[in-house]
This record gives sequence, structure tokens and C-alpha cells, in this order.
Amino acid sequence: MDFDDVINGRRSIRGFKKKPVPRDLVEEVIALANRAPSSMNTQPWHLHVLTGEPLERVRKGNTERMLAGHPVTREIEDHGKYEGVHRDRQVEIAIQLFEAMGIERHDAERRQDWVLRGFRQFDAPVSIVVCYDRDLEPGGTIAHFDLGAVTFGLVLAAWSRGLGCVINGQGIMQSPVVREVAKIPEDQVILTCVALGWPDDSFPANAVVSRRRSAEQVARFVGWEEPAETA
Repeated sequence: MDFDDVINGRRSIRGFKKKPVPRDLVEEVIALANRAPSSMNTQPWHLHVLTGEPLERVRKGNTERMLAGHPVTREIEDHGKYEGVHRDRQVEIAIQLFEAMGIERHDAERRQDWVLRGFRQFDAPVSIVVCYDRDLEPGGTIAHFDLGAVTFGLVLAAWSRGLGCVINGQGIMQSPVVREVAKIPEDQVILTCVALGWPDDSFPANAVVSRRRSAEQVARFVGWEEPAETA
């Protein structure tokens, strides 16, 4: 697949076929993502790849804790509520997804079910838990930047092989469950997870493509102006 096609075609997949993903294919994806750049080549990431019974235990534990009213227990500091234009973009994609799924604003039951899908890792056959070395804290934000690069590599490499992903912060919001089941060492911090599997083309939300600003809107070019004519 052409690189431009991978970049332009990739979208978040939230509905998956009930079809296993071969381990060797996941290893290919990880090997490619592992080429991501990092600050001073520190490569601070660790990837814990779950499937089968362990992943089912995570789904069950996440859902039970949420329904029981346990507070969110992410291991990194939350940014809080989005405001302004960031909130506008968050609302826009939520509206797109709910419209695709036929979820009405007043339908509290279906809206909660949608949230629970996130805690269940969107029922994907594979979940990749992305962690970094705890000794990079405090001030682990550079490691967060590095993990963003390797995570983007994961979703692009997966897409190039016919797999779909969604980067899923909900899946690690009950981090004690994830840490216990995946046996994540205490010297690692859980940052996020990636739900991965074969896209289900019949799942309406999979057709949603979020809008992007144009290059002109996000970039300033300095020093590119035409030189002034000399007298």
C-alpha cells in the first residue's frame, strides 16, 4: 500500500470482526512501529499485547469497576476538560459517531453502552497496552511524546496490513485491572492502549472520517516570502 494511501486512508476503527489476528502479523506491526524516533534514542516504550482469556478478564474488570462507580485511575495526569476549540472538535466527532450509530441525544442507555464499549476495548481481539519507564518521571512528558510516535507507527503499520486500530484511553482508565492481568512491572507507567483487529465493514461508526484542518490553517511559514525587489 502506498504511504500516502496509508496516511490518508487510516481512520479509527471501533467495530471488529470476531476473527483472531495471527501473532506473527502483530509482531510484524510492532517491528515496524519500533523504528519510531525517540529523544536521544531512549526508546522508552514497552508494549504488552493481550488477547484471548486475559483480554476478556480486562474487559470484565474494567466494566465491573466502572458500573460499581470506581473513580478513574489513570496513571498519568489528566488534562481535565477540554475548552474552546478543542471542546468543539471533541463534540464534533462525538456527534458524527452517534449519528452514524443512530444514538439519539436523549437515549441514555445507548450512550452508556457506547462508553462501555470503550472500557471493553471495543471488543477487539487484540489490545496493546503502551507503557514507559517510570524512572523518566517526574517530567515524563518527553516520554509521552516518544510513545505518541511509536503508537502512531502501530496504527499505520496495522492499517497497511489490512488491520484496524483505535487508540483507546478508556481501556486503561481502570489501570489496576490492566496492570494485574497483564502483569505489568511496577517500574513501568501505563500511558494508553491500542485496540487492534480486522475491521468490520458493517459497523457504521467505522465509516466515520474525522475532519482535519488544512495545512494553511496549522502551519506558519517563516522566511519563505518572496525576496523584496532591489532598486
